Amino acid sequence: MNVHLGEALDKFVAELIASGLYQSQSEVIHEGLRLLKEREDLRKLKLEELRRDIHKGIDQLDRGEFSTYTSTQELAEEIKATGRNKLAVSRKND
Repeated sequence: MNVHLGEALDKFVAELIASGLYQSQSEVIHEGLRLLKEREDLRKLKLEELRRDIHKGIDQLDRGEFSTYTSTQELAEEIKATGRNKLAVSRKND
């Protein structure tokens, strides 16, 4: 496989090899691809989790499990109260 990295990345690879962290261009490319795969795997997991959460929310809506608010202030107050309650429980457990 031949890869053209461009001047800036070629220089970066050379610096990594010169530093002694890597022994060859192949090692640098291998590590870069390993990290890219790790990041992509994590992105896929997060996407799957998001999709599960969306489906869970849709199911809750279908079952009528939701609240309505007359104003954004009312919603904000409930969010604050929920946060305060969670904080109080967390402090009790510490």
